[in-house]
Amino acid sequence: MTLWVIVPVKPFRRGKSRLSGVLTEEERAQLNHALLENTLHALTGNRDINEVMVVTRDSAAIALTRECGFRTLQEDDENSDLNLALTRAATVAQFAGATWILILPADLPLLKPSTIASLLRQKKGSPAILIAPDRREDGTNALLMSPPDALRFEFGAQSFHKHVKQAQERKLPVQIIHDKALELDLDIPDDLDYLEEMSQETVDIPQDRA
Repeated sequence: MTLWVIVPVKPFRRGKSRLSGVLTEEERAQLNHALLENTLHALTGNRDINEVMVVTRDSAAIALTRECGFRTLQEDDENSDLNLALTRAATVAQFAGATWILILPADLPLLKPSTIASLLRQKKGSPAILIAPDRREDGTNALLMSPPDALRFEFGAQSFHKHVKQAQERKLPVQIIHDKALELDLDIPDDLDYLEEMSQETVDIPQDRA
């Protein structure tokens, strides 16, 4: 088994635009940097992971990733589509010998090395699809699959349901993973409030929010 983890990252200053009502552009950039740093830390040292590749066009994200010793794949331009970028990354991984890929967005503040280890312990034989939804069961916060081209990527609104439906239509075994560390992503102000209530922050959240 050869596993590649693919982490898509928006430009730090453009990511998390739905938090613009409570965080300034500079605060959002700092948050996105901290989230990526936390994600890379969670992926470091896991012996089941052969390669980590961050897909981005942000120079700071590229620098941080390379400092951690991981690969980068630069998106073509600012209009690059997420799903097309992930398809390109999965193709690169498969061409390099990957038999499994894990798509892991970089906005999971509760992510820890133990979260990754627990997720990977649940994979079985190929073909297989493991999907971790967000806490609203709308988005996809982790997609682990073998082979790397088992599904067409449909990240965006209702991606969890789209990925599950697609797996069922292709008659692929699909397993839904419920893990609190994978369920919480930071998209809207309510997510920040929820994180603060949990008192389990693993990244620095600006405290002077309006």
